[in-house]
This record gives sequence, structure tokens and C-alpha cells, in this order.
Amino acid sequence: MLNKERHYAILTWLNRYERATVNHLARLFGVTKETIRSDLNTLSREGCIERCHGGAIIKRRIFHTQSVNNLDSNIMHFFDSPPSKKIVKSRHKGRKMKGKVCILGSFNVDIIANVDRFPQSGESIFSENTVIGPGGKGANQALAVSKCHVKTHFVGKVGNDQFSQLAYEHLSSSDIDSFMLYQDKKAKTGTALIYVCQSDGENMIAISPGANQSITADEVEAITAEVKNSDVFLTQLENNLPATFRAIEIARRCGTKVVLDPAPYSPEVVNCLQNVDFLTPNETEASLLSGIHVTDLASAKTAAKAIKAKGVGQVIITMGAKGALIYDGLEFIHVPALKALCVDTTGAGDAFNGAYTAAMAKGQSILQAVKFACAFASLAVEKEGASNMPEYKDVLTRLTQYENITIMTEKN
Repeated sequence: MLNKERHYAILTWLNRYERATVNHLARLFGVTKETIRSDLNTLSREGCIERCHGGAIIKRRIFHTQSVNNLDSNIMHFFDSPPSKKIVKSRHKGRKMKGKVCILGSFNVDIIANVDRFPQSGESIFSENTVIGPGGKGANQALAVSKCHVKTHFVGKVGNDQFSQLAYEHLSSSDIDSFMLYQDKKAKTGTALIYVCQSDGENMIAISPGANQSITADEVEAITAEVKNSDVFLTQLENNLPATFRAIEIARRCGTKVVLDPAPYSPEVVNCLQNVDFLTPNETEASLLSGIHVTDLASAKTAAKAIKAKGVGQVIITMGAKGALIYDGLEFIHVPALKALCVDTTGAGDAFNGAYTAAMAKGQSILQAVKFACAFASLAVEKEGASNMPEYKDVLTRLTQYENITIMTEKN
């Protein structure tokens, strides 16, 4: 391979995966480390990359997918086995970090239409504006955890399309410390079509899960070390259920606490509840799980008892503007919601789950964690976009409102 061809191939590799070591590139292209160092120095002088200890980082995204597709076959074979793990380091300089959370979950591309009202059946309406951005319950919850000064590791799967690049770029630029992003060469990256009503911030969502549904048994087993080294494991039901349930079993075996957000609801969730420490259904999911229509605090208590009887450790029913209900089998605790100027409720549940899990990883009590999560979620709904999470310092300020609010406790 000529120098120019190798330089182009190195740039294409870095454009896809952002960073690489000298050792890896030398093995990849079958040349000496000295040759790679010379190549990287040349590319650095041209302003294409930045040198870092032991390797290089892409300085700017300069190639498009079509450029990669047009590579000669003698270059393309280097890209047959892309790395699945990407680690983002030094995201929290100056922050005091405590605890670690591992999240297995979905990554979706959100296509959001802001409307004055939801359309009737067969009706076409205009959207005020449409936004395309990163989302998915898993990725959103990981982002929420990362905002809480807790070490965060995210595991997900994307497809073989341009949206997969959005996933890499979003996770790389976020506060998430590290992530394992698998790729399915035959599937599409998951997408979510979202209507957001401008008048009250309520939403309607349709999800096409795509690659989120193709996580394999081997891919789940590969995250065992990360789960074992975490204080809490958080997951949802947007991935294929056998993989999710297996990951929960691994966490239980490792002695790592498990938080499960049972959304989107599936009746099969009852098969894993005995391995779940904290279940966080909303009113709809609690109704489906218990067979009791949850409309108020009284019906939520009845539903919580029915869900607890299925083998779960503790139940936390999130009730939107009515707050959250905690049930541990001995007593009920109702935590009122904090007042918020509601703009978009799309990511409220993800914000709550991420913040709650982060607080538990720090060793807080379940009551402290739920109060923190309610404060976090109250700020999240004041922002547009499901992945737009509040800053930690703002949450601490909002949390002080609970000093003047009575928390109701009732023995079973």
C-alpha cells in the first residue's frame, strides 16, 4: 500500500471510530510502529488529526459514508471487523465522582414533531417544527446517570446505517464515561416517531426497535465484568427480552443491585421480577402488571401490593404530577412531585430512572433517591427533547424545595 493510500485509510478508520493506538494501526496495516508514527505526524501537521498518548484522535469529521463505500477493495478489507467498545476518558475533570452504574438499553434516533394538538384518526395536521436527535430509553437514562456525578457505562446496539454514526458521535461527546456499542450489519438503528403537544408537553410515541432487538447471548455475557464492577445495573424492555432477562440474571449473580424500568410493557416481565431489586413502573405499566386500574394514590397502593407479591424487591410507581409511591412490603411512602413549567414530558421517565439509579449507586436511601429523582425529572420536563438532561447543581437547588413539603408514610 502506498503512503497516500495508507493515510487515506487511517483517516477513514479514525473518521469511523474517532481514535486508535499506534500498536493497533500497525497490526491493522501490516507495517511497523515507526511507519505509523510517521504517518500520524504527517496527518497531524496537515491538521486532520490530533496526536494523543500512544495514538491519535480525529480532529474533524471530513469523510462521508459515500467516501468509505468508494474505497478500493485493497483498503476496504481493513474495515471488516470494527471494534465494538469505545471508551471516553477524562469526562469529569474537577468533579468528585462516587458510585458506578451499568446500563443495558436502547439507542434510538428520535424524530420529534411539535404540534398544537394530536391529530384525529385519518387527519393531517401541520407541525410547528420537526427535530431529529439522539434518544432511546437506555441512552437517555445513561445520560441522566452521567449528569449526577456517577461513573456511567452504557451498552447498546445500532444498525448498519447512517444513524449509527449519530449514536457514536452522541455518546462520544456526552458525559457518559464509557460505552459498548454493538452493530448489527443486517438491521437498522432503532427509531422513535414522537408527537409533542405544545399546550401541555404531553406526548405520543411509536417505536421501531431495529437493532435494539438483536442483542445476542454472547454480547450479554461480554458485559459481565462491567456489571460486576458496578454498584447498580439499570435496564428497560426496549431490547429483546431474552437478552435483557439474561443480563438481569448476571447482575443478580454478581451481587449488583438491579433497577428495572418495565417499559414498554410486556406481560413476560413477570418472568424476571424475582431478580429485580427495584421496579419503577408508571401508572399505565403498574395497571397492566397488577390488573388494577391506577388512577389515584389509593389505587396505586393496591397495585403496588399486587406487584410486590410477584416477587420484586421494592416497587416505585411514578405518577407524573402526583409524584411517586414507594412500597417495600412494610410501608407506603408518597413523595409529592415538585412544581415545574412543563415543556416536554417525553424524557421524564428516563430522567427519573437515571437519577434514581445514580442516587442509589451513591449509597442514598430509597427515600433520598426518589426525592432526588423527582427533582431531576421536574427540571427535565422544562427542557425540549428526551435526551436534554438538567445539570447536577440545578437539581441540588430544586431539591431544597422538599424542605417545606411533608412526606406521607403509611404502614401496610
